[in-house]
Amino acid sequence: MKSSASERPPLILASASQRRLQLLAQIALAPDLVDPSDIDESALPTETPRQTAVRLATAKAAVVAARRPGAFVLAADTVVAVGRRALGKPDTADEAAGMLRLLSGRNHRVYTGVAVTAPDGRQSSRVSETRVAFKRLAPAETAMLIDSGEWRGVAGGYRIQGRAGAFITQLVGSYSGVVGLPLYETVSLLNGLGYVTG
Repeated sequence: MKSSASERPPLILASASQRRLQLLAQIALAPDLVDPSDIDESALPTETPRQTAVRLATAKAAVVAARRPGAFVLAADTVVAVGRRALGKPDTADEAAGMLRLLSGRNHRVYTGVAVTAPDGRQSSRVSETRVAFKRLAPAETAMLIDSGEWRGVAGGYRIQGRAGAFITQLVGSYSGVVGLPLYETVSLLNGLGYVTG
């Protein structure tokens, strides 16, 4: 039997992402604590972008669950992919501009893995896959996106909820997944492990 909201264990978000906090607030979920996992987010040479997203989300949840026993731990990881090539978080403006030029005028996929660890140690994960199409970006448009600074700290070098949203011609899948936390999958995992979200 599920616990009531007043007696349930705490919910910990294993991420410092303000975007993920805002998405949770959208569905009236407020973590009791934010505790970033700070793991190495490098992709492994043998894995697909989808596998990377799930592995990293699962690892983040496990790291935080180990130091926060008795809690529900929610973690996520987003990978932008062009074919099998994964685009991580750019370190420089030049790197971000290169990613935007690669995405310009073509389709790409955004994979966001979500993992939840329950107080009893059970863990479940899911991944959302969204197909996104960019218009062909003029050099001035790419420069504007770089100058905005929105490329910092995000996979693929763009924020769909920011200025880049004006250049998206098609999206098939989860908008919230592209932002950084697919809400349907998140609620399904939490409910499935006994956390009351309603």
